[in-house]
This record gives sequence, structure tokens and C-alpha cells, in this order.
Amino acid sequence: MEFSKKTRIGIFIALIIAIIIFPHIVDDNYITRVATLCLMYSALAISLNLVSGFMGQVSLGHAGFLGIGAYTSAILSAKFELPFLVTALIAILMAALFGLIVGIPSLKLSGSYLAVVTLGFSEVVRLIELNWVSLTRGPMGITGIDRPIIFGIKIKSPESYYYLALVLLLINIFFIGNIINSHIGRAIMAIREDAVAASSMGINVFKYKVIVFVISAAFTGLMGAFYAHYMRFIDPSAFNFEQSTGVLGMVILGGMGSLPGSIIGATALSIIPEVLRQLSETRMLVYGLVIVFMTIFKPKGICGNTSFKSLLGLKKKYAVPDEPDVEKAFEKYGKVI
Repeated sequence: MEFSKKTRIGIFIALIIAIIIFPHIVDDNYITRVATLCLMYSALAISLNLVSGFMGQVSLGHAGFLGIGAYTSAILSAKFELPFLVTALIAILMAALFGLIVGIPSLKLSGSYLAVVTLGFSEVVRLIELNWVSLTRGPMGITGIDRPIIFGIKIKSPESYYYLALVLLLINIFFIGNIINSHIGRAIMAIREDAVAASSMGINVFKYKVIVFVISAAFTGLMGAFYAHYMRFIDPSAFNFEQSTGVLGMVILGGMGSLPGSIIGATALSIIPEVLRQLSETRMLVYGLVIVFMTIFKPKGICGNTSFKSLLGLKKKYAVPDEPDVEKAFEKYGKVI
């Protein structure tokens, strides 16, 4: 069913209003908590989609970056009593630094090789978190993580955590959306389609791969900091292989190369395990079946390459020029192709 532009905009505005007032119309802390996790995983899916969807590189190491961000913020908060804004900023820098360290050697690879390297990195980070007891308390985890205080406002109620997660999601959408619409975004999408052709056109393939990988790691580190202060307890089991594949499943379900698709996929795969909580031990099987199903029947995901502008009917579609004179055709259509 096709909706007019005004109808789409009206639905979008109504949806935004519903998201904003959601904690006030749902008087249930459990549901608010699930909604907060949906927002958090939406931000994680968007950051991974930047690498896997828009650049076409499969990464299974985002649980490692999430853990780096979470442990950095938790240690600085619990041991040094630094405020959340400071610990979150340092978590971003630490995740970006490790993204650079991992990205420089591994992004010379592609396909399954890159997936194996990033998976290995994630597992190494988890083992360090598990065995460096003097710093991370090992399997006992870190407790006593302070609640965030932002500009003098203490985040402690389920509603306030929900709005903090919403703000972080909007920050992710704003920055990553602008990156996609910039020359960096055009470069990485060219790399996704054909790295050799992109290189022949003067695009420094390796440089753009590293830049995007570092940016994605940095935003993942930010969400790790939020996760630590939201849960107020972290241990290595929260940053395992299941976490990486879960976020990748959200990206595949929603649509590779689609920001709204990341949100839809993250929301669906955050709610389904809660609905089927009794089957929580088979969650990996559910994720695997979803990935296989989407790969076979809808390989582009729910939203495919759809952007927010496309959903709202604001993105113009240009027909293929039928001008017989190539030069005149380019003069007429070149700026919009």
C-alpha cells in the first residue's frame, strides 16, 4: 500500500510523539526497561550498519568495542569517581583507539577473513576482561557503578534512562546520517559496490575503511558506557560472541545500508526474546534462523537500502535519461545522478 507524502509525514510525526511520551503512557517499569534496551541496541545496530551495511565489511568484533567502552567507563566511575560525561568521552576515545589498532592490519582483508579477525579480537578482549582480575575483577564483575549525572541532573528513574538512551540514539543518527551523506559516505558506498573500481577513480580504499571502522568503534564504545551505567554491574559474559552476532542479526533483519532498518531490526530482536523468554536458551538458534530466512527470502532486509527521506517520500527518484546526445544528457542530469 502506497501512502502520500503528507500521510507518511503525519505517521512519522505521530510516531515521534509516541516515542517521546512513551514512558508517561506506559506505567510499567519492565516495559520501559525493554524499550530502553531497544533504543540502546538500535544505536549499536546503526554503528555496525555503517561498517557492514554501507561499507560492506562483515565485522564480528563489536562486542569487544562494547566491552572496552563499558569497562573503561565503569572502572573510571567505580575507582576514580569521575562523572559520566568524562568517563563516556574516555570510553569513546579508548574504543576508537582499539578500532584503529585492529583496523589498520585487519581492513587489508575482506569478507570472511575480516569476520574471523574481528571475532578473534572480540574473544581476546573478553578473555582479558575475564582474567585481568586486579583491574576488571574477572568473573565477579564490577559493581557500584555510579548513576549518570548530566549537567547536575541525576539519572536514576527508568524514565530518565529511557530519555538518555533516546538522546544517544539521536546523536548516533545525526552523526552517522551526516557521514553517510558526506563525501565519506559516497566513498564507502563506492567501495562496497566495487573496491577496485573505487580505487581506480582515486578513492583511497584503505583510508576510508579505517576511518569508518574507527568511527563505528567509537559510537559502540559510547553505548558501552551507557550500558555500564544503566546496568550498574558488568561482567565478561555480557560481551561475548552472542552479543556480536545478535547485533549483526539486527542489521541483517532491518536492512543492510538502512538507518531506519537498523532501528526496526533492533526493536524486533530486542522484543522477541522477551516475549519468548522461556526459550531464552535457544536465542542463538532464533537469531540464526532469522538470518537464514532473511538471506533466502529477503536478502536486502525489511527496509533494504531505504533512508528516512525515502520513507517520508522526500527523496526524489530520477529517471534514466533518454537523451541521444550524451554530453547534453550529462549537462541536464549529471548533477542529480
